[in-house]
Amino acid sequence: VQLQASGGGLVQPGGSLRLSCAASRRIVAFKVMSWYRQAPGKQRELVARMVVSGSTDYVDSVKGRFTISRVNAENTAYLQMNSLKPEDTGVYYCHAVLGSVVYWGQGTQVTVSS
Repeated sequence: VQLQASGGGLVQPGGSLRLSCAASRRIVAFKVMSWYRQAPGKQRELVARMVVSGSTDYVDSVKGRFTISRVNAENTAYLQMNSLKPEDTGVYYCHAVLGSVVYWGQGTQVTVSS
């Protein structure tokens, strides 16, 4: 299984980006699809998670600003990021769990700066 993350870039504070995570197989089988991020000098952290039932979880710092979704017909998960802040800067990774196996995408850089 391959996960291809895209959609990162440079955006001003208050702006929006939508990240995409395209999977090489049907995502309907994935128990969990998530987005993590890693800021310079910091550990990778979970940003948002969606389980197969549709239930979602978010780290407190992004609640109300970020939305995770998945479109099974497109085999793609998304992370809509609004009201971006400089502290949202980092490399964003998509992550999926299939059975007992964990898969990671290659990461996409998000930079929030004026």
